[in-house]
Parts: sequence; C-alpha cells; structure tokens
Amino acid sequence: MGTVYHVTVVDPPAGLAREAAAAGVDAALAEVNARMSTYRADSEVSRFNRAAPGEWFAVSADTADVVATALEVHARSGGAFDITVGPLVDLWGFGAGSKGEDRVPAEAEIAAAAARVGSGALRVRADPPALRKEAEREIDLSAIAKGYGVDRAALWLEGNGVANYMVEVGGEVRTAGRNPQGSKWRIGIEAPELQQGHAITAVALSGESVATSGDYRNYFESGGRRYSHTIDPATARPVDHALASVTVVAADCKTADALATAIDVLGPERGMAFAEREKLPVYLIVRAGGGFESRSSTAFAPYLVDRDAEAGP
Repeated sequence: MGTVYHVTVVDPPAGLAREAAAAGVDAALAEVNARMSTYRADSEVSRFNRAAPGEWFAVSADTADVVATALEVHARSGGAFDITVGPLVDLWGFGAGSKGEDRVPAEAEIAAAAARVGSGALRVRADPPALRKEAEREIDLSAIAKGYGVDRAALWLEGNGVANYMVEVGGEVRTAGRNPQGSKWRIGIEAPELQQGHAITAVALSGESVATSGDYRNYFESGGRRYSHTIDPATARPVDHALASVTVVAADCKTADALATAIDVLGPERGMAFAEREKLPVYLIVRAGGGFESRSSTAFAPYLVDRDAEAGP
C-alpha cells in the first residue's frame, strides 16, 4: 500500500503469541493489497479494469463489499467520491499510471480523461460477488482500500480473541476496548504543512475508526498555484478551496476513509453542510489569513479528548 502500519494489542489472550499476531495482521493486509492494488497487474481491480464492458466480472466478497461502499458514499456525497476518477488522477501526475510529470494538462487532455470517469456506469452484486461496467471505466480504490485493510486487520485480531487494540495504516485508525493505561485510545490529528508531525488536537475512541484526508502532503506547484492530488470529478481538476485536511470518525475505517475523501473534495463549506446533514463526526482544518483555523461538526464534540477527560475513563 506504499505506507507503514502500526498495531498495539493490550492484554492479548494467552494462546496468541506476538509473532502469530504480527503474521496474521500482515497476511490480512497483504490479501487486501493483492486484490485491490492498481500497482499489481494481477490484482482483481487491475484485471477488472482490463475487462470489456457489459459482462459480470467475478471478484472476491471483499472487493465487492468495498465497491458497494464506494458507490454508497458516491451517492450520499452527490458524486464527490468517485472511484472511477483514476484517469484524471493519472493525467494530473498522481496515479499509478502517471508519468510523474508536474505539469498542468491541456484542456483536450482533461476532456478526454473526464469522458472515462463516472461511477454511474458501475454495477456490483454480492451473491455471487461480481462487478460490471456499462461503459469503459477503470476503478481505483486507493481512497477506501487502505481503510478496508485496517478493518480486515482489526477483524483478524477480534477473531483471535483480542478485545483491546489499535490498528493504524498510513494514518487511518481503528480501535477497540482500552489503551495500555486503561482509557480510551487517544488519536492525534496532525497539524498541516510546516507543523507536520505535531498534533493539533486529539480524539478519544473505543470501538470507532478515524481517517484523515488532506492536500498538504501530495501536491505540486506550477505558475504560483498549488495542485492537489485530490481531484474533483465535477471539474476534472484538483480541488481549489481552503480546506487543508478533514478528519472523520465512523464505525469502520473503510467508511471513514471514503467519507474523508468525499468531504475533502467538497471543501469547507459544502463539506461541513454535508457532515451536519448526515450527522457525521467531522473535524476540518481550513486555511485562513495566512494560518489555519479548526472547525468541527456537532457530532464530533463527544470525541474530543478534553470532553472525554472531563467525563472520566
């Protein structure tokens, strides 16, 4: 997945050795990567992308589940989250199929790539699990598969008797039970840009997941403008707003991952309106006056560490 992961287990069952837990988590993540990576020619996603339109393409239940969630978030967000946006991501230099050039594409190139984007052409079924495309489409699950990898690793731990854990893959986190101090897990929200590596605030979780999306790590600059890796399907261009990062709390990490990207596309005003409408726990860091300001949705308040500390463990 192009990143690192970290797992903490508290009070593991007596029969579960540290080496066995590490191997189980590693295998769970490797399986998700093998099925959903666009960097592997033999993955289910890559093979589906090469398949002809109009026919059902058999996939694992995992892949069908992830695509179904992606289509649900696509609908909920008014199309802001779109797993078919890959041709545009590649064109702008951020995808697996990009040439690595920091350049602004020509209008004709943008139009040609945009013609191959649109989740409305995708179909998914659960039994037997399969995908179908009604037109030429390629899917890229990079904005949701990492969260799903977190979920699969967490479910492996639960299936082996672990009740207290924190699984983190590239900044996406799922928790259960209590931390080594017997309290809820404290998960920091990173400050963007010059303050990277420092937490601007933290959330207290037990049984929830959290994911963050932002434009402060992966971008290029040209002609005095910043071009983010986050592409808006509606404009076929990198997002152009003041939102630096968005953090979402959800029951599972795949949903948190997808919703964070959707709100990152929508921007601070539309994103917060979406969060309030959907009653989502959301924390935004927005560029303002040469610095940053924080905004949070109504549903986010119970997760803030200070409030949790006041209530006790």
